[in-house]
Amino acid sequence: MTPAGFAAAVRALGRRAADWLARGIGLPAERTLLDWLVRLFFHAPPPGQPDPVRKRARAVFLRLAAEWGVLQPLSPREWLWRAFVRAPRAGAGERPARDPLAWFDKTVVPAYVFVRAIGRRVNAALARLPWDRWGGWIDARAQRVGHRRWLAPLLLAGGALLWATAGMSPLMPGAQFAFFLIVAVLALGIRRLPGHMPTLALASLALLAMVRYVWWRATQTLDFRSPLEAFAGYLLFAAEAYTWLILLLGFVQTAWPLDRPVVPLPDDTDLWPTVDVYIPTYNEPLSVVKPTVFAAQSMDWPSAKLRVYLLDDGKRAEFEAFAREAGIDYLTRDDNRHAKAGNINRALPKTHGEYIAIFDCDHVPTRSFLQTTMGEFLRDPKCALVQTPHHFFSPDPFERNLGTFREVPNEGNLFYGLVQAGNDLWNATFFCGSCAILKRSALEEVGGVAVETVTEDAHTALKLHRRGYTSAYLPTVQAAGLATESLAGHVKQRTRWARGMAQIFRIDNPFLGPGLGLVQRICYGNAMLHFFYGVPRLIFLTMPLAYLFFHLYFINASAVALASYVVPYLVLANIANSRMQGRYRHSFWAEVYESVLAWYIALPTTVAFLSPKHGKFNVTDKGGKIEEGYVDWSTSKPYLVLFAVNVIAILAGITRLVVDQGDEASTIMITMGWTFYNLAMLGAALAVAREAKQVRVTHRIAMRVPATLLLADGTTAACFTSDYSAGGLGLEAVPGLTLAVGDTLTVCVTRGDRPFPFPVRVCRVTPAHIGVSFDALTLEQERQLVQCTFGRADAWLDWHEGERTDTPLRGLKEVLRVGVEGYVRLLKGVSRSVQAMLALDRARD
Repeated sequence: MTPAGFAAAVRALGRRAADWLARGIGLPAERTLLDWLVRLFFHAPPPGQPDPVRKRARAVFLRLAAEWGVLQPLSPREWLWRAFVRAPRAGAGERPARDPLAWFDKTVVPAYVFVRAIGRRVNAALARLPWDRWGGWIDARAQRVGHRRWLAPLLLAGGALLWATAGMSPLMPGAQFAFFLIVAVLALGIRRLPGHMPTLALASLALLAMVRYVWWRATQTLDFRSPLEAFAGYLLFAAEAYTWLILLLGFVQTAWPLDRPVVPLPDDTDLWPTVDVYIPTYNEPLSVVKPTVFAAQSMDWPSAKLRVYLLDDGKRAEFEAFAREAGIDYLTRDDNRHAKAGNINRALPKTHGEYIAIFDCDHVPTRSFLQTTMGEFLRDPKCALVQTPHHFFSPDPFERNLGTFREVPNEGNLFYGLVQAGNDLWNATFFCGSCAILKRSALEEVGGVAVETVTEDAHTALKLHRRGYTSAYLPTVQAAGLATESLAGHVKQRTRWARGMAQIFRIDNPFLGPGLGLVQRICYGNAMLHFFYGVPRLIFLTMPLAYLFFHLYFINASAVALASYVVPYLVLANIANSRMQGRYRHSFWAEVYESVLAWYIALPTTVAFLSPKHGKFNVTDKGGKIEEGYVDWSTSKPYLVLFAVNVIAILAGITRLVVDQGDEASTIMITMGWTFYNLAMLGAALAVAREAKQVRVTHRIAMRVPATLLLADGTTAACFTSDYSAGGLGLEAVPGLTLAVGDTLTVCVTRGDRPFPFPVRVCRVTPAHIGVSFDALTLEQERQLVQCTFGRADAWLDWHEGERTDTPLRGLKEVLRVGVEGYVRLLKGVSRSVQAMLALDRARD
């Protein structure tokens, strides 16, 4: 839906809601603002009877309008304006010459239009400048400096000294704003330059703004009048300190990501090592596991050096029978101790390959997986781990419920697109439990997969790095799987990750102990500290209430001083993050994810940190469907509570503006702006809680390859596929070919120069598209289908083509749109629930 269409839908919904409410409280068709205010609190008198309540209310209404300077009492817009801006005194019956409302209409709006037009012209002129050539020149000069070992430390020390001096120098608010404008203009110019050095420059400017803000906060704003204010103030300061630390460590971790190339294998296949493939499973359906098994069998590797093992912790007879029929090994055990980690460790002494490739049972590898990854082990004998991205061809709950699939990068894109590449530069690649290869001897040396925590994968990588082994991350997608199916499942999975990282931080803290370099410790430490965001996010979502409702001054500073320090910090940090993360995460979406999950991870991470032995492994459900859309009221309860808290804060702020009208108006409005931002994030959380309908168990994936149709009468027709799933194919329509629903035929799909035939039945026909579903396939045909679809070497290479790089304003617009949509969905859900209850009451009557 376009923004204009969305706005029109919101307005139409608002009109319908107003009409419904007006009929319910007895308002006439021609109703005014005064009618609404009266009838919301008092019943209408019987027809023909006088209405003294309305008469009295009208007198009060007009007197209040006169006192406030509202010249058009029936205009909600002017009342809203007067709630925030006091009218200047003037003669009765005429609009004051310096009325802010008139000034806004006649000055601010034209100025905004003028500045926006100038901005567009400036952007067009800047776009014509040779930024690529300038960026290349800067990077080349930086590399020359890097080759002079004595010069780099000298520049670093001098830069740090200047940076600290500039960061701690006191400035008056006016000078601070001027400083910000100079730095912001510099940053906006630098962000156009390609290359790593401009990225580092933007990060340095953001850290400079952060240091100035931190210094000011620590030295000027922590003087409190009461213990309660001190408690609120230091609580907020601690939450902010957490974000400053994460920003700093994140810049170190991701400022220079490594784009590691593929190391070719030797031509002599006798030199290639033996590989065991582990596919652990517990309660997943066989339909989810089959494609992974077939794809693992079809990987390009000498058959004598490749063995596939199905590790079934569910001890299911049908899985054992399938393994026997498919020609793979089946392993199980008597107990399920230590969940997935225990399953893998039990298989280690029963298998003998030099390397172990591990795939979750829904992660389907491409045929090129081993040829892409194994060269790194032969190049570096100390390499114990090669990890590839986790790619998901189905939308996660955020993407499905918000309608952002393949339009806004999901949560995993940042980790597998940027964070892991940044880790790789410092030999700190994390093992992620799937789509990876481990060296058997190294894994056995550290005692197998770690079982002390519920995030056994990251903990195993930490143990390997402590022993001096190296790792590698290859950013090319070589396997794909299913994302979490529901918001509740997504929350459960992320809660497990958060609990496990907190456990590692407590029992095997990367900042302590031997074997790691400084930046390795930072990479691991930042990954673990990230999952402690639950408590700070809840503080940010609730703190405005402390000032607006309880009158607690948790920041002892004027509004102007606060704005002069916090605005530069936020703006420059967002510019730098957008530059570094723009391909992998859009601005402000981190707050959306954190707002959804904060309530659920706050307690588990705290408990796991204090008592790391608590918590157990849980399996993420895959391969399900949602028959009907619904609001997940159970999961959304925390968001509704936080929504109520922030609404109370807004009402309290409006009341203080109306009643007090003192010198604190600017501080109140800044805090209300913070609250409105919180409400936007919570609106997005509520939008995610509206589970969208999903009737497909097998998801369709775009694929355009040549195909041939073999009709029942023996004729053939050439065409192209448009998409595929485990259950069928989408075909581009063939001109002149007439097919009907129910027709049976054979589709030959080409892989390389070899066609593979599949019996199909027509299930849908449109002028441009033919949909077919597979008839009963033999086991060999199922294997061939996977080879032609999921297992193609180029299956996922163009997945991210066409994605837009982030800009902060565009990211903010996206978040605000889904925030408004969340409240629209909430109103619809409440309306449906009320209508259902009324219908039930009428049925009982």
